[in-house]
Amino acid sequence: MKAADFPLNALMEITSRPPAVLVRGEGSYLWDSEGRRYLDYVQGWAVNCLGHCPKEVVNVLAKQAATLINPSPAYYNDASARFAQALTASSCFDRVFFASSGAEANEGAIKLARKFGAKHRNGAYEIITFQNSFHGRTLATMSASGKVAFEPLFEPKVPGFRKAILNDMASVKALVSDKTVAVMLEPVQGEAGVLAATDEFMQALREFTRERGLLLIVDEVQTGFGRIGKLYGYQHSGIEPDIMTLGKGIGAGVPLAALLASEAASCFEHGDQGGTYCGNPLMTAVGSAVLDVVGKPVFLAEVNALGAYLSEKLLALSKDVGLGAVRGRGLLVALELGKDIGGEVSNRARDMGLLINSPRPATLRFMPALNLTRSEIDEGLAILRRALV
Repeated sequence: MKAADFPLNALMEITSRPPAVLVRGEGSYLWDSEGRRYLDYVQGWAVNCLGHCPKEVVNVLAKQAATLINPSPAYYNDASARFAQALTASSCFDRVFFASSGAEANEGAIKLARKFGAKHRNGAYEIITFQNSFHGRTLATMSASGKVAFEPLFEPKVPGFRKAILNDMASVKALVSDKTVAVMLEPVQGEAGVLAATDEFMQALREFTRERGLLLIVDEVQTGFGRIGKLYGYQHSGIEPDIMTLGKGIGAGVPLAALLASEAASCFEHGDQGGTYCGNPLMTAVGSAVLDVVGKPVFLAEVNALGAYLSEKLLALSKDVGLGAVRGRGLLVALELGKDIGGEVSNRARDMGLLINSPRPATLRFMPALNLTRSEIDEGLAILRRALV
């Protein structure tokens, strides 16, 4: 079928989409309604950590759907309890609240920090976030984000977010007042073009926030679950934050997210937080299955090896074609193009069978499945080379 044969006009217009209608996925590949195949380096914006339709997810969905789907978050269920236990065992946190999207998890983190301020810091409510950051598309998470394009939208914004400069401790300290309750950041700013917080900066932030009695919140919606080579991005710097949010890869394609916190930071009272789908067994069963795969040391070692291979090949391509820097960790990697041609390049690449993202006009971002092969890296970069010249 052609795209014109589908009832696309019923969909609300929120973004410019290419004409193809995608109908099937398997591993690193997608197919459209006309049978054309695409190598997918977007993977739902780093969502499909095991590629499209992985058997681990397909099998557990079928099994859990035939057993229990959603008994209401007013009751315990076995799948969410098991997954919460697995998450706390794999991290430095003690408590888990499940949500359906990264933005919802970040909204919960903001609420939790403000509750902490109300209970323990004389009503402090301000959260220091960072320029170029991205925390979601709810009103509060857009307000928390440092994305310039968000600034004129949906005014008035939610107050209480002050923007520091990534990797600049002086800029953080200058914003602290008696109204400050927390500092919130992404270990790697993916939407900004894969800009990483240094390990030294993360360590200095942890030391400073602990000295001042402030919460440290890490938004790991994009970096968590193996994306940057460790199960959680904060582990690269050897620190222990107070709050962490997860999304995207945690469900390998299904709508699942989580808010994790230390015992000391877990100060919600009954009625403060909730959600109809929060912790439903259908999604949390998937989360457990994904963690069983991604959490294995051998899997994470291969993510690092694949990331190094991708970066090496990109550096060679950049040198050959006369492009810019390559940066990133694990399988979250960016290539600087040197000029504002990212949209053109991604469009040409798509027409040649490669899906790739340009988060900034002069930047390409690579976020493929964590289990792609070296041959799929070679294939993708061969297409990209053609799209660049």
